[in-house]
Amino acid sequence: MVLKNIYDVVVIGSGPGGLAAAVAAKKEGAEDVLVIERDMELGGILIQCIHNGFGVEIFKEDLPGPSYAQRFIKEVFSLGVEILLDTMVLDITPQRKIYASNKRLGFVEIEARSIVLAMGCRERSRPQIRIPGTRPVGVYTAGTAQRWVNVEGYMPGNRVVILGSGDIGMIMARRLTFEGAKVERVLEVMPYLTGLTRNYVQCLLDFDIQLQLRHTVKRVLGNNCVEAVEAVQVDEKWNPVPGSEEIIPCDTLLLSVGLIPENELSRKAGVKLDPITSGPYVDDNFQTNVPGIFAAGNVVHVYDLVDWVTEAGFQAGKCAAKYAIVTHRKESNYVPLIAGDNVRYIVPQKLDKRNLEENEIRLQMRVTQPIEQPVWIEVHDKENLVARKAERYVRPGEMVTVVLKQKNYKDVEKAENLTINIAPR
Repeated sequence: MVLKNIYDVVVIGSGPGGLAAAVAAKKEGAEDVLVIERDMELGGILIQCIHNGFGVEIFKEDLPGPSYAQRFIKEVFSLGVEILLDTMVLDITPQRKIYASNKRLGFVEIEARSIVLAMGCRERSRPQIRIPGTRPVGVYTAGTAQRWVNVEGYMPGNRVVILGSGDIGMIMARRLTFEGAKVERVLEVMPYLTGLTRNYVQCLLDFDIQLQLRHTVKRVLGNNCVEAVEAVQVDEKWNPVPGSEEIIPCDTLLLSVGLIPENELSRKAGVKLDPITSGPYVDDNFQTNVPGIFAAGNVVHVYDLVDWVTEAGFQAGKCAAKYAIVTHRKESNYVPLIAGDNVRYIVPQKLDKRNLEENEIRLQMRVTQPIEQPVWIEVHDKENLVARKAERYVRPGEMVTVVLKQKNYKDVEKAENLTINIAPR
């Protein structure tokens, strides 16, 4: 794959939001669209979500995650979207320059007319919720266990306690039961369910898995491996209720304790974040406070349904394409001015073609070396002479001026750049 120096739209992340944004950007008319994904395959978290429940609103079908992702993957390829896999984005600037690392291409620098941030979210881990106790093997996030079981083919353990009633945790309670594990308990510190009711019914009630509200893990017990957890009831202020402690033997503790939008790159780009959602402030076009940088999906806030993530991706991609197209048009109106033979610099460094329709444009420059004889100051578009001015001599200490007039507009309009040369007559 040969990367272009500049793309109309660059999408960071290939989950449901990123794929939808790439599809929408292409359909809106963006010519060069690139998706950058740090994993080895497209699809994001959908690849490991083999349960049903995806696509009911978008496709009016009840699909598993990989099938839902595959529909967009096929469309992305059919539309000619460029893909860069196994690539870690290291930095994004407010000027929409992207710096990334790729095993095959090395250090990569890409410029974008617009960017869609679609990095999704990550799970909270044990250090973030400060569970005391030892540090044995057997404490994992629910998403890690989901990846192991559904993609890698490994079981995390046989006797499981799940902390948190988030959707991934409840879905994994059912999944592990299917695989022969015993889910001893699901503990939830809040007085209410934090996931969808349908998952509570289908994943816990249907399989007689006990849910205890206002309960948490007080300690993890075990030396080399998890041997048990100590559960405890909490009061209205989340303080442990004395005498309510219970030791639950297990070899695995799964954490389903919330998701955090992935916004380290957003901060580097100067994007302002909402302290409540931990995601970017966006307008109704999903544009952030940084012009040309859009955000969509769980990177903005955590959605209940993947269909809603996709809809946000559609809107962000569509608006990013519109922004890029307008920017491209503006860029195409400008002509760079190149200092040629015996020219040190030119001011302005570029000119707006449209201004030449109504006004003369004065180009001022200084020479590198004096020429004490008559000279031509010539403005060229490649091999074509656009304008010429005669001078008796030129010296570095004296500014040289040449004026482009309205009659030069047709020649300038077709030019990609203009070169100014000064040479003896």
